[in-house]
Amino acid sequence: MTQDATIAELTQRIGVLEAEAEIRRVQARYMFLCDTPCPEFGVRDDTHRIDLIMELYTEDAVWEGVGEYYDGQFGRAEGHAAIRAHFETFWGEKQDPALLLNAHYLTSEQIHVEGDEATGQWIHMQPWLFSDGQALLRSSRLNNAFRSIGGAWKITRTRTENVFVAPLPANFAASHPSASVLMRL
Repeated sequence: MTQDATIAELTQRIGVLEAEAEIRRVQARYMFLCDTPCPEFGVRDDTHRIDLIMELYTEDAVWEGVGEYYDGQFGRAEGHAAIRAHFETFWGEKQDPALLLNAHYLTSEQIHVEGDEATGQWIHMQPWLFSDGQALLRSSRLNNAFRSIGGAWKITRTRTENVFVAPLPANFAASHPSASVLMRL
């Protein structure tokens, strides 16, 4: 292999590694912003939280729940306005009982980069605790798509399918914060 071919191959491989790392950061940031209480310092309210989440999506993105459990629960939202409306059903309205805690854990990652397009698959676990003491553990498979736009990776598709939902013992978390201060400067 010539020196030029070796440099070209290494440059391409580094590009894939950088893309994977950026996609990983975008997906993790999305999950981080979806946690309750929101751990990012300076998020003023749920509208601001949704604004930050929407910055991660392309204008033509799709968010959808698929499979026998999620088809009816989440449906499909196409484009920024529809995806924003979807998130407003979680955070834009007062819920009773209120969601006190949820945290997203990602595992079983697979990222596949093809030029300026990529897909990623994960399994996600998420405990929920509500103000009435009820709690559950939710697990989903994610099959997401991404596009590089001007050198920045954005989400073009979030697709989630239920693995299971299981009740947890009432008040399973003996201690949890009412607000997160982790990211405070």
